[in-house]
Amino acid sequence: MAAQFGRRLAKGAATTAVAALAVAALSASQAPGVTVDDHGRQSASDAQPTPDATADPGAATGNSPYYTDLPPLKSPNPSPSAGAGTPVAQGEAEAGIPATVLDAYKKAETAMQEAKPGCNLPWQLLAAIGKVESGQARGGEVDANGTTITPILGPQLDGNGFALIKDTDGGKYDGNSSYDQAVGPMQFIPSTWAWAGRDGNGDGVKDPNNVYDAALAAAHYLCRNGWDLSQQSNLNSAILSYNNSQDYLNTVLSWLEYYRKGTHEIPDGTGSVPSNRSDDDEKANPTPSPTKPSKPTPGTGSPSPSAPSSPSPSTPSSPTPTPTPTDTVDHLEDAGTAKLTAMAGDAFTKKISTKAETKAGKAVAKVRIRFTIVGDTDATFTGGETVATVVTNSTGTAVAPALQAGEKTGDFTVRTTVVGRTITGLDYTATVTERVADTLVRTSDTALTCTPGAEFADQVEVKATYKSAVADKVAATATLIKAADDATENDKGPYFKDADGKTVRTLTGLTTDDKGVLQLPKLYADDTTGTFLLRITTAGGATLDVQLTVAAADSASPSPSASASS
Repeated sequence: MAAQFGRRLAKGAATTAVAALAVAALSASQAPGVTVDDHGRQSASDAQPTPDATADPGAATGNSPYYTDLPPLKSPNPSPSAGAGTPVAQGEAEAGIPATVLDAYKKAETAMQEAKPGCNLPWQLLAAIGKVESGQARGGEVDANGTTITPILGPQLDGNGFALIKDTDGGKYDGNSSYDQAVGPMQFIPSTWAWAGRDGNGDGVKDPNNVYDAALAAAHYLCRNGWDLSQQSNLNSAILSYNNSQDYLNTVLSWLEYYRKGTHEIPDGTGSVPSNRSDDDEKANPTPSPTKPSKPTPGTGSPSPSAPSSPSPSTPSSPTPTPTPTDTVDHLEDAGTAKLTAMAGDAFTKKISTKAETKAGKAVAKVRIRFTIVGDTDATFTGGETVATVVTNSTGTAVAPALQAGEKTGDFTVRTTVVGRTITGLDYTATVTERVADTLVRTSDTALTCTPGAEFADQVEVKATYKSAVADKVAATATLIKAADDATENDKGPYFKDADGKTVRTLTGLTTDDKGVLQLPKLYADDTTGTFLLRITTAGGATLDVQLTVAAADSASPSPSASASS
């Protein structure tokens, strides 16, 4: 919190004259022809009204609110040394950046040096924007993979003091199916994330709640339009494209300058969170951004004196928000979900049902429940999503969309959580089994005959079904066996050839096509005459024995068609 910082300019120990000068610089406008300092900030004498929040809903954040706290007057001293093993003095609290968040910024800078070297993006710019947008992911509240412990959401952009941006993602990212909200540590609105999103940590997912993904997306966003961020005009344009406000530009530039003078790594979760936002004086229906509580003064059990217990006289007091249904949720209960099993490629016939309840066990309606597929799987919800948000009905129950199995077999997890609440979620196990067939039949009744040392004229072709439906992509094997009651591989009679032309009497790794059809390679006969059996078996146990006859030309006659067994 700013009160914990104890150094923030507007409330710190700077002299009145210095504070006034700095605040004036940070209040400058976008008016043309204004005077700028060496860092591109406009002087107070040129100040004009900041553009209305609805002016540029196409910006990365949709011009959502941001933190307005300023850096301390003094930069970290000394700055971190580039020398390996050189100890770094810990400066002001604001100079420290949580380890995972800092790593994400630096990795994004490295990626851009390769992808767009002409952009000259410094990681300190990402740090400055991250500070202003989310307080460095709420002081580094991220897990080991860089994903925020709880979602970071801006207020809904319903036109009530903010831009009007109706829902563009079906609530996939922000849990809001009516209006968009800025999401994650870099506060992207869903409509922008749809094209700007990146996978920064290589897990195959573009998640705005992951600091690696969000930092790389912000880097690419700032480097578009051929901008060279080493040029002040391009830098200003890039920052303004992120949030179209001169106050925002000046605040980001102040943090950029501050971080360039030095910073250091601090443990995740130990950073401070700013307390002042650009919408503090205009929130008609406040949606508070979670902040860390003040730490008690050692030995007293009471808040630190630096954290005021009441609003500043100059700041109007906001009414206590009426508890929402979400606030009353104590836990989640399973609502009768049946066993979740499906064959690869099929839709699950059962759906997940979860119920939100109060501590007393009372159902809570109108609560957003997020269903997230986790684990090593390519299963999705119907429509291809791996995350779905559903609002509980009048009985407090949310039913997830149907699951669609992929090709990977095995178990995976669907995790249910309450959007906007940090409570233990529910995990459901779903299982994907291999594709199977229960029936095999030949597609032709032509007798399969051949003379010794020759080639069979017809290739064996079969069709697989499962419960009378086409069984596609089903694994199969084919073996020339000694007898119906002896599945040992025959060492004489008909055979296949491998790629080198060598004799092969067992084929593995076969798969039916999308019509359930399997055509075997050509068959050849050695000099042994007689009746032989080719056994074809699929996953699931479907079996078909196909009869092959090898006879001299003057004695060859049609043989009975194949018989199937299971």
